[in-house]
Parts: sequence; structure tokens; C-alpha cells
Amino acid sequence: MLISEAYAQAAAPVAGATGGLMSMLPLVLMFVVLYFVMIRPQMKRQKEMKAMLEALSKGDEVVTQGGVIGKISKLGDTFVHLDVANGVELQVQRVAIVQVLPKGTIK
Repeated sequence: MLISEAYAQAAAPVAGATGGLMSMLPLVLMFVVLYFVMIRPQMKRQKEMKAMLEALSKGDEVVTQGGVIGKISKLGDTFVHLDVANGVELQVQRVAIVQVLPKGTIK
């Protein structure tokens, strides 16, 4: 016979353990990148929005989610009253306010 028989060699148990760890590394790395790219900036924006809503005061000029611009006339725990025109007052939820404008924007 010209071809000799081939025998399988037993793999070392240490090589199998490091191979399993190395196969998990891309998955762990993906979650770390996901945290720093998506989750952490979103938490920062939520924290800034909460601070802005807590700092609202009477007389602030604000913009709502619907694009309505008005001046705060009354503040409540969950609702805010906005003066949008002479004699026109809207009641909106506090969380509907998305931006505080600089003083004197509304004339």
C-alpha cells in the first residue's frame, strides 16, 4: 500500500477553553460599542430634559412638541398654562415642552 493510515490527534484542553473565550470577544465588544454609541448619549439627553423641565418658571418662553410658542403663565405639577396670544391660554402637559427660548423672543 502506498498510503499510510492517518491517526487523529487529541486536542489540548487549554486550546479549547481559549477558543471559546475568543469566540465570545466580538459579542462582548459589540455590546460595549453599543453602550457608548447609543445608550449613554440617550441617557444624557434624558437627564438634560428632566433638568430643563424642573427648572421651568413663570414667564419663561417655551416651544411645545407641536411647535406652539408661548409664555408660561401658570405652573402645576403636571400641567403648564401658556399664553400664546392676547386672551388665548393653552393648557399643556409639562413633558410636552421641548425647548426654552431666550427672554424676549416672543413680542
